[in-house]
Amino acid sequence: MILRLAPAPADRLCLLFAAALAVAMVPAVAEEPVPVHGFRVLASWPHDASAFTQGLVVADGALYESTGGYGRSSLRRVDLATGRVLQARPLPDTQFGEGLTAWRGELVQLTWRAGRVLRYERVTLAPLGELPLRGEGWGLTHDGEHWIVSDGSAVLRFLDPVTGAEARRVTVREGSRPVRRLNELELVPVPRRAAAKGAAAGAVAPARNEVWANIWYQDRLVRINPADGRVLGYVELSGLWPRAERPHREAVLNGIAFDAERGRLLVTGKHWPRLYWIDVPGLLPASRNSAD
Repeated sequence: MILRLAPAPADRLCLLFAAALAVAMVPAVAEEPVPVHGFRVLASWPHDASAFTQGLVVADGALYESTGGYGRSSLRRVDLATGRVLQARPLPDTQFGEGLTAWRGELVQLTWRAGRVLRYERVTLAPLGELPLRGEGWGLTHDGEHWIVSDGSAVLRFLDPVTGAEARRVTVREGSRPVRRLNELELVPVPRRAAAKGAAAGAVAPARNEVWANIWYQDRLVRINPADGRVLGYVELSGLWPRAERPHREAVLNGIAFDAERGRLLVTGKHWPRLYWIDVPGLLPASRNSAD
């Protein structure tokens, strides 16, 4: 038995065509642009221009730095005011130093491709052991529970500090676009103005922790929501040290340290001769402490 379907009425075909055409003509919803913040330099100090800066951290008022390069990598304690290296521990020639963070009385340093996380006693820089690291190591910070690691991609990995195992990961995206080449990392507590009805004028709510990251070869920092990887904005640092004055292409912005004691953000770069204390209007108000 053969069934023959009757042709659809002409008016119905017209309606179907009109509906399909209307859907095709609906414009895509534009993604809302994220904010881009400027900066002010509040102070600057000398920085060792021979240092290929990979990691920067302030802990208990002391400045520590991880430097890279095969045969030149080190962990350092640095005098902020003069840039003088007060204490240093070189890495083996086969290891390339990368990101650095302070963790519960320790300093934790990544290696680039050696597959090692190095742990040190903070005061003496004495080695405390190693943990394995899968993939490359670039930037490092922590959220009080996990170590947060970048590897040059758009992914942040959250590692267990006891075993080094990966607990979770997020992909950093601005809208639908992955933000790649994430490098040095820092957890930055950004104050939030209290917006609740009846709040006192000028009241400040508890800070929101954000991960701030250098983007390799860009003079800007990206602000990241660590819960889901969403980009919250950028801090544009073009002109901090003009590219025309840099000795080579690899002398890029790299190194972020939040000084919790003084509420200030310090930044520098690879082979940069200065280290800067910057204010980010609207995000990080200037500290009322002196610049010494």
